[in-house]
Amino acid sequence: MADEIKKSLYRIVVPLPNSPLKDLNSYVIKGEDRNLIIDTGFNRSVCFEAMQKGLAELDIDLNKTDFMLTHMHSDHTGLVPRLASETSKVYFSRIDAKVFDKDVSWQPLIDFAEVNGFPAGELQKALASHPGLKYSPEEIPVFTLLDDGDVIECGPYRLQCVATPGHTQGHICLYEEDKKILFSGDHILFDITPHIESWAYDTNSLADYMASLDKVYHLPVNLVLPGHRNFLGDLKSRIDELKIHHHERADEVLDVLGRETLNAYEIAARMTWDIDCETWEDFPIAQKWFATGEAIAHLRYLEGEGRIARNTDKKIITFRAK
Repeated sequence: MADEIKKSLYRIVVPLPNSPLKDLNSYVIKGEDRNLIIDTGFNRSVCFEAMQKGLAELDIDLNKTDFMLTHMHSDHTGLVPRLASETSKVYFSRIDAKVFDKDVSWQPLIDFAEVNGFPAGELQKALASHPGLKYSPEEIPVFTLLDDGDVIECGPYRLQCVATPGHTQGHICLYEEDKKILFSGDHILFDITPHIESWAYDTNSLADYMASLDKVYHLPVNLVLPGHRNFLGDLKSRIDELKIHHHERADEVLDVLGRETLNAYEIAARMTWDIDCETWEDFPIAQKWFATGEAIAHLRYLEGEGRIARNTDKKIITFRAK
């Protein structure tokens, strides 16, 4: 089903079964000559059918439609090859596009998870259940690469790309200055907190995310259109909430560490999570993976602030409070 948000601007809610995210907001701009679809859903039949139904309601001709992907995650990119026509442009971050290079493998992530304490015997199972692998695009389209400040025009909308690294390194929001609209992707969500994870110590994802929140804080915005759930919220107050949340999570990591020396997997197991499981052992394997990645992001952030030390002299990396 397609909802009208403003003139020429619509939302299709795409279900994401078995995902804590519940659904994806795919935004459609109808232009006189070309249309634009922002984000698409998983490469799954249930997502494809929802998109087809919504696009049919809006009488969208896919031969006259381009696509913009806010970031690399499969709930945003998965369906593009099945929807795009030969004439479609697929706009995508130059940084996130590197993930789809043919020679990029998941092995460095597996190795990194293992040195951070993720049980070696569960790594392949974690990978097999990862939605990023299961529901990714079946083929990689030719991308029209985007950088910070680039502009996409469609119908009455002039969308400026705002690079907002954090949720992914190449995440891009779209800002419509005249209409004061921010398409925020997964940078700013209202009902849930964007997932920030790190899978390499040369990336301080949470520090990047905090800086990206500051970058959009003072934009004149009357309407924020996020990648998931509802969009009834104020930009500045939500950014304030998100920053407080991550400071509290960082403090929780310090509390978990106490005077012990622990690895990231052990720390994740002791943190509080908004998930319907009584114990860490009950967590689905994919959720253990995401939790560990989020713990690492907060550990890397604390390390960058000089509040904890990372020990790399043994096979498994550990941390201790300073």
